[in-house]
Formats: sequence, structure tokens, C-alpha cells
Amino acid sequence: MRKAKPKKKIYLPDPKFNDSLVTRFVNNLMLKGKKNISYKIFYDSIEIVTQKLNEPGLEVWKKALINVTPQVEVRSRRIGGATFQIPSEIRPERKISYGIKALITYSRKRNEKSMSQKLAGEIMSAYKEEGGAFKKKEDTHRMAEANKAFSHFRF
Repeated sequence: MRKAKPKKKIYLPDPKFNDSLVTRFVNNLMLKGKKNISYKIFYDSIEIVTQKLNEPGLEVWKKALINVTPQVEVRSRRIGGATFQIPSEIRPERKISYGIKALITYSRKRNEKSMSQKLAGEIMSAYKEEGGAFKKKEDTHRMAEANKAFSHFRF
């Protein structure tokens, strides 16, 4: 490799749950540097999930995040004038960011009143293995399965 590997970013744990994954999620949820608002949205959505499912909200969120993280992805590679979709495994850090971004993206697209309700709805649907973020993961896995024949082109 020509370049040096970048340093791993260290996330400080969040104030309520003392979990660095929560901080990472909140950083992705944040818009225009409004971190306090982002924390409020996250904590409110966890409260909503706890009330509706009668289970610990943070555990439900972690299970939902695991449910929406894909294991494989397809990457385009040009070989002899043709472009092939080549399935490849995803690095663990990238898996987590894929899952986080999918949860946030599909919660923003939901039709509920506040962002905390939208996020809570998407977390609950991902926990039950349904909803937009879970569907995206399934589509990614289906694409990789369909293009398994090209896996020998891995780079």
C-alpha cells in the first residue's frame, strides 16, 4: 500500500448508557452539529421502544442493529470490457456503519410525527425483522447470492 493506514477514531461513551456504539449512532443521526438534539431524539426513541415492547430499549436497539447489518456486499469490477458485480465480505467496522446508516435513512423516510417516533418505529420493525432497513439488507444479500458465480474475480 502506498498510503499509511488512517488512525481508528475513538468514540467516547454516551452519558446515559455509557456505550460508545450509542455515540457513534448519535453522531450519524446528527444534523448541522446539533448533538444535544440528536441525543434527545435517540433517548426519546429508546423510551418509546421500552414502553411499547416492555423490553429494555437499548437491548432492542442493539438487536435491531444486528438484524440490519449485512454480511456481504457487491462491488463493481471491470474485467475485459464488462462490469461484474462481485460479492465480497464486509469489514466489521463497515458493517456497523452500514447498519447505522440504513436505520437512520429509513427512519427519516417514515411517516410519523416526530423524528424520535420515526426512529422508534424503525427500530421496532428492524427488531421484528421487517421494515425498510431490514429489506435493504435482504436485497444486498440476494444480490450477492445471485452474483456468487463471479466471486472468483475477487480483488
